[in-house]
Amino acid sequence: MNITAEDDDTPAPSWRQRARPVGFEITYRLEGDTLVVDSTRKVDRVRLSAVEQVRFVYAPSNLSSKGFKTQLRLSDGRTITFGNLSWRSLTDMDRDDAGYHAFVGALAAAIARANPRVRFVAGKPPLLWGALATVSTLSLLMLAFFTGRALLQGAYSTALLGLLLAAASYWQVMPMVTLNKPRQLAPGEVPDDLVPGRRA
Repeated sequence: MNITAEDDDTPAPSWRQRARPVGFEITYRLEGDTLVVDSTRKVDRVRLSAVEQVRFVYAPSNLSSKGFKTQLRLSDGRTITFGNLSWRSLTDMDRDDAGYHAFVGALAAAIARANPRVRFVAGKPPLLWGALATVSTLSLLMLAFFTGRALLQGAYSTALLGLLLAAASYWQVMPMVTLNKPRQLAPGEVPDDLVPGRRA
């Protein structure tokens, strides 16, 4: 994965990602008011004026990864999604937050210029986020009830297991809920909590 800065002597901003453990690497390259998506097998050229919505979400690929994604929704109904994580093998991932933030920032500014009516949003759609928050809260309450019952019955090893499960669930689930809370953004705005890597 890499990012290149745009000036008179260097190529346009670009980003490379292998989104799945098995598959081709995809290159995203910004050329003026066009996003070039090169998947090796084919090359798509997407006019930035056709982007109707830009969405930023927290989407970890596994229990240990801090995965973030940017989704572009086009006027023809298609979506283009890419993130900050790239698979190097079946078990190893590469993470380049600084490069990801730089590319997304350049892309967001170009989209806002190309289509002043574009919507920038953060987090999951409201209905999906509501369902996620409800299920997460109920799951944590059930673990708390399970742990409390175990303590009352003197089953301390079971209670300890419940506490460990509750802690692991909270650690994994709460960022999914809090970071993905729906909110509107200004055109061209890139939220640091969902697009990490801003250089000081």
